[in-house]
Amino acid sequence: MKILGIIPARLASTRFPEKALADIGGKTMIQRVYEQASKASSLSSILVATDHEKIYHHVLSFGGNVVMTSEKHQSGTDRCLEALDNHLKSSKDKLYDFIINIQGDEPFIQPEQINLLASVLKVETQVATLAKKITDSETLFSSNTPKLIMNEANLALYFSRQTIPFIRGIPKENWLDAHTFFNHVGIYAYRTDVLRAITKFPISSLEKAESLEQLRWLENGISIHVGITDHESIGIDTPEDLDKVKGMF
Repeated sequence: MKILGIIPARLASTRFPEKALADIGGKTMIQRVYEQASKASSLSSILVATDHEKIYHHVLSFGGNVVMTSEKHQSGTDRCLEALDNHLKSSKDKLYDFIINIQGDEPFIQPEQINLLASVLKVETQVATLAKKITDSETLFSSNTPKLIMNEANLALYFSRQTIPFIRGIPKENWLDAHTFFNHVGIYAYRTDVLRAITKFPISSLEKAESLEQLRWLENGISIHVGITDHESIGIDTPEDLDKVKGMF
């Protein structure tokens, strides 16, 4: 099975401009992500997909693989498809079974997470992602943390910024004792043909409501397999987030 890892990295960011180039312990965020992802044994190749020459030349400077993509993409998924096509034009590798979309703002991503996601991929898998058990009330009730519910086959049923499921007749402070909740870890694997298909779907009503693109896929009948990870996912969305983690390197 051949898997291409793609790290979307755009320069502009509403809450944190140029965060891909932010310094974390002497290395930029994008370099940290790239080096962590490069340790994943499941990936056949890895590259950064960017919309700006500053990131493009920086990735080249530390020896990374990188391709330019449009500034107009609305999501990392759309950017992944263009990156794949641009990569195939210049690469001897013409076939990949799956693409793994690795968030460019998670410098602590563990190669074990990527390998775990790769381990759930089968011929019939359309899309796969990861989830982690929620152990604290702040995460459980935060609208900034998407949650998900699955069926017995670990196929996603729904994603929401609300706490799901709702536990009837039990005080909210006791919900963690009454049920196992999961938060969504935002890394995706797409079968290559499915990636091409989902980028053509129009924005859906549920996606608009929750601002979660994976709901568009569910609404269009795409199945999403879920692997369960024990690793924490630490994303950097704001300069304040960066200040909190600088001491970890």
